[in-house]
Amino acid sequence: MGLKELRQKKWFKLLTNTYILVLTLYAIWMAFFDTNSLLIHLELRREIKKLEQQKEFLKNEITKDKEALKGLSTPEELEKFAREKYYMKKDDEEIFLIEYEDSLKIKKD
Repeated sequence: MGLKELRQKKWFKLLTNTYILVLTLYAIWMAFFDTNSLLIHLELRREIKKLEQQKEFLKNEITKDKEALKGLSTPEELEKFAREKYYMKKDDEEIFLIEYEDSLKIKKD
């Protein structure tokens, strides 16, 4: 098959058309090499999805914290929270912490 026969083929004429070549080069440039390429768009889309998930998580945490703050509105509830969470006590009280063997970290020799 010589060059003359190859030039007569329909697909060769189509691929060597100037407009098709320019359009193909433009599409390749825009997909891979441009500053706003397809690859960058895909990466940014993944980033947006991740940030939206984080936003939803933080909204849920805010609602939980608001409910916890509503629960601490009275002095009795606030005192109970301080005693349970931070082991706070009144001046005339003593606190005894009971730890079980399975909760202690013991070095094994």
